[in-house]
Amino acid sequence: LIAGMALGLHMSITHTYQTAGAHAHINLLGWVTMSLFGGYLALYPRKAAWLLSRIQFYVYTAGVVVMTPSLYFLLNGNPQVEPLVAISSLVTFAGAVLFAVIVFREAE
Repeated sequence: LIAGMALGLHMSITHTYQTAGAHAHINLLGWVTMSLFGGYLALYPRKAAWLLSRIQFYVYTAGVVVMTPSLYFLLNGNPQVEPLVAISSLVTFAGAVLFAVIVFREAE
């Protein structure tokens, strides 16, 4: 949340908005979506105790932690990081798919 807000403030202060996509990804994937994951797992503690839930957290977090700064650099005119954005986006997607498995699988 702080990183997304800081980037939003930076964009507003400098009047440079080419990194708005990174700002949105930081806030939505790094804050909102993670909050939804945590809220859901707080409601279903048996699912939160699964090893799959911990794996999902680490996979998703690794993807977001790599994707958002690399997307920022890509949008700032550094095309060499595009493969990193692509790979980390797939990792983030895999984390979201794992969460879907957690939601739709019966509690053990």
